[in-house]
Amino acid sequence: MSASEAARRRVWVCADDYGIAPGVNAAICDLIGRGRINATSVMVAAPSFEREAADRLARVAAEQSAAIGLHVTLTAPYRPLSRSFAPLKAGRFLNVGRTLVAAMLRQFDRSGLIAEVEAQFAAFERTFEHAPDFVDGHQHVHLFPQIGETVLTVTKARAPAAWVRQCGRTGPPMASVGDPKGPLIGALSRGFRRRAAALGLATNPAFAGTYTFGAAADFAALFPAFLSGLPDRGLVMCHPGHVDAELERLDPLTHLREREYAYLASDDFPQALAAAGVALLRAPRQAA
Repeated sequence: MSASEAARRRVWVCADDYGIAPGVNAAICDLIGRGRINATSVMVAAPSFEREAADRLARVAAEQSAAIGLHVTLTAPYRPLSRSFAPLKAGRFLNVGRTLVAAMLRQFDRSGLIAEVEAQFAAFERTFEHAPDFVDGHQHVHLFPQIGETVLTVTKARAPAAWVRQCGRTGPPMASVGDPKGPLIGALSRGFRRRAAALGLATNPAFAGTYTFGAAADFAALFPAFLSGLPDRGLVMCHPGHVDAELERLDPLTHLREREYAYLASDDFPQALAAAGVALLRAPRQAA
């Protein structure tokens, strides 16, 4: 490492949703292999999380010293891995809006919630033969009241060396990068950070990457603002992928994933990192 590289801020660029669909899996593995991203979080409850995809990710992550995290999944259209989770609708998790309301009202069955988060940790550990390097949540559910408390408790028990994602932002106001939900997840992160610290769990010092997922969104134009003011070990979330039938069946975020992938794979991305004085972290591997 050169002196100039050592002086740079080192950050995470994390692709969410590994396991959601084959096209997303392929795009994420490709970007890790190119050294364009250095982390991904895995949806063990998704149908396309299977042995071949997991083995491919494990190989490329080891080669590139990339982090593999658990993307706790508790919203529709996915089904629980455990038997006692409640409430459900037609055997599936509630949608994200109803999940937030239920969490605010503390309507989840506590034992069932613990069992489901434990089951997702166990599925990750069986597959990768080590604990997750970090823990976050699909649609940010790990920050929700009641759910967040459970995720932190289970993380402390099963992966105490892992860090957990908080979504508070430093730098420019979130509105300046076209984000409507940043203030909400930032507010939810305040209590989450306090609880994590009380348990001795590390968190990322700052977060960026949310924006309005509209047809006109320009990820390439937004990305430099994500880096502005981001401190050392800060995290930028992204959702690269290739659109396929499975993705279209499960998730409304489709073609914007193609745009994110194209930018991250382009020459413009490393140029943006260099202009911001940023380099990617290398991840230590958690013990089994």
